[in-house]
Amino acid sequence: MYKKHIIIINCILLTIVLLFGCVSTSTTENVESGMEDIAWQDELDTDYEESVIQNEEPVMNGKKVGVAMPTRSSERWINDGMNMKARLEAIGYEVDLQYADDNIELQVEQISNMILNGADCLVIASVDSAALVDELEKAKHNGVYVIAYDRLLMETDAVSYYATFDNKAVGTLIGKYIEEEKSLKAAVREKRSYTIEFFMGSPDDNNAVYLYRGLMEVLQPYLDNGTLVCKSGKISFEETCILRWSRETAEQRCMECLDTYYKDTKLDIVCSAFDGFAYGAKTALLNKGYVPGKDWPIITGQDAELNAIKDIIGGTQTMSIYKDTRILATKCVTMVQAVLEGGIPEINDTRQYDNGKMIVPSYLCTSIAIDKENYRKIIVDGGYYTEVQLMD
Repeated sequence: MYKKHIIIINCILLTIVLLFGCVSTSTTENVESGMEDIAWQDELDTDYEESVIQNEEPVMNGKKVGVAMPTRSSERWINDGMNMKARLEAIGYEVDLQYADDNIELQVEQISNMILNGADCLVIASVDSAALVDELEKAKHNGVYVIAYDRLLMETDAVSYYATFDNKAVGTLIGKYIEEEKSLKAAVREKRSYTIEFFMGSPDDNNAVYLYRGLMEVLQPYLDNGTLVCKSGKISFEETCILRWSRETAEQRCMECLDTYYKDTKLDIVCSAFDGFAYGAKTALLNKGYVPGKDWPIITGQDAELNAIKDIIGGTQTMSIYKDTRILATKCVTMVQAVLEGGIPEINDTRQYDNGKMIVPSYLCTSIAIDKENYRKIIVDGGYYTEVQLMD
C-alpha cells in the first residue's frame, strides 16, 4: 500500500512538472529563456520532493561543502546562501555556510577553517578574490574543488567552475531600458538631450566590469553625439565605481553631484548598477527637493530586492534587473554534485571569463528587466515574492 501511494504521488508530481513546462513559454526572448531555467529548476525540485516522500531525512553521504558568502547586508546574499545550503543538504551533503560581512580578513579565515575541517568542495562568492589566492592554492593542494559563485575568482588556477548570471547582458539590459524609456533614437533625430550620471559596481568585483562594458556598448554612442550629457564628466568605470557596492557612498556621491553640477538644471537619469545605489540616490534626490511623478529621474537598479520592487510600485525607482537566485543556487548545486561524484557539470560558456590565469568554464543564467508593467507577471506569478510581501 505504501509503494502504491508513492507511485500515485510521483505521477501527480510528474503531471505538475509537465503542466508547468507547457506554460513556460513567453512572448519575449528574455522571459522565455528565464522561464526555461525556472522549468529546469522545477524538475530538480520535484526530484527533491520525491526523495523527501521516500526518505523522511536525506541520507548523509559524508561529503562536506563549504559555502562562503560575502555579506548579510543584502537580502540577495542571504537568500543565495540559504537556498544553496537547503539544496545541498537535501542531497546528502554536510554544509558549512559562512557570511563574511564584507570583511576580507574574516572571509580568508572562514575559508581556511573550511579547508582545515575537511571540506571536499568550496563554493565562494568573494569579498575580494585577490586576498584569497593563497587559500585557494591550499585548497588545490589538498584536492578541494573550488566553484566561484557569481563573482569570478581572479588570478588563480585553483577554480574548477564558475556559476553566475551573464553580467555583460545585465549591463546591456540596463542600457537598452534607458534607450527605450527615453526614446534616445528619436532624440538623436530631434536633437533632444538628457542628463545622466553613473553609479557603477565595486572595482574588486569582476562582474561590475562586465556590466559596465555591456552598458556602454549601448549608451556610449549617445554620450558621443550629445544626446546623453554627463555634467560631472565622470563616465569611465574608474570614475564611477563604488567600493563594496556601498549604498552610503552612492548617496553621498549623488548629493555632491546634485550640489555641484545640477543647481540650475535637473538630473534626468540615474544609471545605477545596483538596487542599493538606487536607494541612496532616492534619498539624495528627496533631500534636494525632487518630487516623484513630477521631476523625478529614471533610476535603474539590479537584483530586484524586495524594497526595490516596492519602490518600483511606488514610483521612486524605475526598474531593476531580476536575477532569480533560486536558479543560480540550483545550477551551482549541480556543479558541486558533479565534481564530487565524478561527473561533468553543465556549462554554456568557455570563452568569456578569463581570470588572469585561465579561462574558467562557466554557466551563465538569464536575467530579466523588471518595471511597473511586468513585475507582477515575473516576480509574483513566478513565486519570488508574494503580493502580501510587496504590500507590507
